[in-house]
Amino acid sequence: MFVLDTLTHRLKRGCETMDYPKGAPAALPDRHGGSLRVESSKCAERCSECAGVCPTQAIMPRAQKGVTLDLGRCIFCAACVEACPEGAITQTGDHRMAARTRADLVLGEEGREEVRLAPALDAKLRSLLGRSLKLRVVSAGGCGAEEADLNVLGTIGWDIGRFGIQFVASPRHADGLVITGPVSRGMELALKKTWDAVPDPKIAIAVGSSAVSGVPFTGNPEVLAGASSVVPVDLYIPGWPPHPLTILDGLLRLLGRLGNDRFTPPARPPAA
Repeated sequence: MFVLDTLTHRLKRGCETMDYPKGAPAALPDRHGGSLRVESSKCAERCSECAGVCPTQAIMPRAQKGVTLDLGRCIFCAACVEACPEGAITQTGDHRMAARTRADLVLGEEGREEVRLAPALDAKLRSLLGRSLKLRVVSAGGCGAEEADLNVLGTIGWDIGRFGIQFVASPRHADGLVITGPVSRGMELALKKTWDAVPDPKIAIAVGSSAVSGVPFTGNPEVLAGASSVVPVDLYIPGWPPHPLTILDGLLRLLGRLGNDRFTPPARPPAA
């Protein structure tokens, strides 16, 4: 009877896994503003209000009018959005932030207002990986926030396994590493050994602004400047921490399963 009751209960609840990427993505929480946009054309001459309030020096004034904003150093506190008198920096509500290079995360360069989203791996590497991707997670001095959101991807609502993506216990069973944290000196050798244990060809993914650039510990002698200080990184996923949807979007783009489509923020449910 217990087995029948369990099956009946599951049938009544139906499918609880989100439709994404076939359907529209879920709305980000109210306190999560998503990616940022920089419109240097709106900046006032010699204004540096936003740079002055940035706690991680992610914003730098340009020689010309405007600023650059490095999402790889950003902790998404939105202090710059509030401080900008001209509204040149805004929150977009866009969950998509993953990029293939560090330069692609720097807004305001070459007139680019938003992130240059990650293209897929080359066809040869994708053919070698097939339709599955096994990843070993390495917490290299992380605070636990990025690790928690990675764990969320394995829950029933997300079910990352339906895409053939799994987190594995051994680097010898992995196609690559997912690295969190700024890479402390105590984890430097462990990360190197773990990377060496992954069979070729392999990939490395930096999850969270700490893994991307080392913030907010940049400059501390006991901390390196993120994952790329130790291993070659193929995908950078900024955020502090990044939303699970941001992580999933980056992984699917790397595998060539998403296009560079236009983003329309989903409607938020009315406040209770």
